[in-house]
Order: sequence, then C-alpha cells, then structure tokens
Amino acid sequence: MDKNKKQGILFIIGAGFCFALMTFFVRKSGDLPTIQKAFFRNVVAVFVAFVLLLRSKQGFRIQKGSIPGLLARSFFGTCGILCNFFAADHLHIADASMLNKLSPFFAIAVSYIILKERANAVEWLSVVIALIGAAFVVKPTGGVTTLYGLVGLAGGLAAGLGYTFIRYLGKRGERGPVIVLWFSLFSCLATAPALIFDYHPMSGQQLMFLLLTGLSATGGQLCITKAYTKAAARDISVFDYSQILFAAILGWIFLAELPDIYSWIGYVIIIGTAIAKWRYMLARDRREQEAAAAKG
Repeated sequence: MDKNKKQGILFIIGAGFCFALMTFFVRKSGDLPTIQKAFFRNVVAVFVAFVLLLRSKQGFRIQKGSIPGLLARSFFGTCGILCNFFAADHLHIADASMLNKLSPFFAIAVSYIILKERANAVEWLSVVIALIGAAFVVKPTGGVTTLYGLVGLAGGLAAGLGYTFIRYLGKRGERGPVIVLWFSLFSCLATAPALIFDYHPMSGQQLMFLLLTGLSATGGQLCITKAYTKAAARDISVFDYSQILFAAILGWIFLAELPDIYSWIGYVIIIGTAIAKWRYMLARDRREQEAAAAKG
C-alpha cells in the first residue's frame, strides 16, 4: 500500500470521529430548526478555512476551471448537511450516521459518470447489497419514521455526489481549505434567508453545542477533503464506517440509544459489504502489482 493510501486512511478515520461528534452535538443542541443548526455549523468552518488560506502562501487563489466543481461540491454538500441534520434530530444518531455513510457506495456510482473511474461488477454488486442493508435501517413501513430514514438516505446520496466532486477537484490540484471555504460559505449564504425570517432564540448551552458542532464539522471536512484528495473512494471508503462505531458509542453512553435488531442487521450488511469490497480491491491491486513486476 502506497504512502498516499495510508495517509488517506488515517485522514478518513479522523473524519469519522469528527463527524460522529458533530452528529452528537447536533442532537444535544435541542429543538432548533435544521437550517439554523446548519448555518452555525458552517460559520465556524468559514472562519477556520479563511484563516488557513490567509496564512498560506497561495492565499485565496483557485485553480483555473475549478469554479464549476466548487459550486457542484458546495450545492450537493449543503443538501447532504440539511438532510443529515434533519435525520439526526429524528432518528438514533447511529442510524442517521449509517444512512449518511452510504455516500461511498453512491460515490462509486457517480465517479463512473463524472470522473470516468470505471467500476467493475463486484463494485456495482456492493452498491446493490448496501442499498438492501439500508432498507433494514430505514424500515420502509410507510410511517413517519420511514420518511425520516428516506431523508437520511437522500443525505447519503448528496454526500456521495459531494465527495465525488472533492475527488474531481483534488485531481485538478485544488487545495483542501479552498474547497472547504467555498462549501461552507455557500451553505451559509443558502441558509441565511431562512434563518433571518425564522430565527429561534438560543440559550447559552445551545449556542455552545452549535459551536462545538461547527468545530467538529470543520475538523471532519478538512480530514475528509484531505483523504479524498490523497486516494480514490474505492481504496479508502471502508474506513469511513468508523463513524458508525463512534456514533454508536456516543449514543449509548450519553443518549441511552440502542438500535433495534433491524438496524443492526442493516449495519452488518452495509459494513460487511464495505469490508468485503475493500479486501477484494486490495487483492486485485496486489495481483496487478505482481503481474507488472513479472513483466518487468
């Protein structure tokens, strides 16, 4: 395994921990509108990314031709945040995190269209099986809970699209803080009108939890952006599921949340599929390297 893949794995595990904290703090911020939570989550990221770019040698310069990709990443990322926060307010945080973590499977499908990174039959099969696992988490009975689950699933799709454009921008040489700044600023501007007309007063504790949400999300964004600029989704995405473990522990200890049997079945199917696909990819890469060495 090359150096970039190893670094990508470390960054994506760090992102999983940060995003689990983000989901936990979103829940702890209480009964506030989803858009208000999303706005404060991104204000912190704007500030951090702005400072990082201000201190960098290249400043705020972007690569030529990056604007369409930056706008696409920002749009889909904002949709993903709104869906994920809404789901986190109405589902167990481990369930909401799991549905959001379908994004790597969606990224495989979308990468084929946008980046021309071809997926084989095994990878396409993994997408189908992962969606079956998602059905156990969503529990499609037609009730309100199903609606919340479908919103969470839509958030996973939007996140997958967003991560694909991170990969696209990374291949063009775009810097992580630039991607984070554009995404976070876009999200703030998109949610600001609704916040102005439907602002809910917050207690000091709620404001503290929203700021912690923003700090955690910023750490997660910087890590995930770095991870996907270091390696392709198919090589490192399995480690993104560390967020589920972190979220389940936080939910169990601090929120007394225990997922039901159907959710656990879904977890096993989705994570098991991710691990099996990852092992398959490692074995395939090893065979290709051995074949290349034999020819050399």
